[in-house]
Amino acid sequence: MAIPGHKFCSECGTRLEMRYLPSEQKEVPYCSTCGDYRFPLYNVACSMIVLNPDRDRILLIQQYGRGKNILVAGYVNLGEDAETAVIREIREELGAEVSEVRFNRTHYFKGSNTLMINFTVVLASQEIHPNEEIDAFHWYPEEEARREIFQGSLAQQFLEGYLSGGNYTFPNP
Repeated sequence: MAIPGHKFCSECGTRLEMRYLPSEQKEVPYCSTCGDYRFPLYNVACSMIVLNPDRDRILLIQQYGRGKNILVAGYVNLGEDAETAVIREIREELGAEVSEVRFNRTHYFKGSNTLMINFTVVLASQEIHPNEEIDAFHWYPEEEARREIFQGSLAQQFLEGYLSGGNYTFPNP
């Protein structure tokens, strides 16, 4: 049976085996050397719906030569809270300060084995100074942002959830 998440113990490197864990009522990766169950590991990242101070514009960016409008996003560093990562990523990528951070929802993205945590961020100023990671950016009114965001993307799903009041349902993985 394939082991989801990882195949080797993160502590000692021994190949994991699947073993039934009664408290979980399912099979879980087990390290016979350490004598411990090893729950699957994944990456953690934040995506941000960035609003101007008047909250009437949404920032969409393009990165890495892809030419598709997406949300600002970045990985959470080891030992870092998600909210701290949001503020750090906004400073690093946009050269801007944050006046408000609000949690929206999470979604596991199988493509990169990442738990995405989505936030709404209000900037202290609409003026931004993007770093080299940003190819292009534009502030859009809500309905235009809805049309301009990369259709079918996780970014679109988060934006739709925000614009619909948080009631957007993600497709089953």
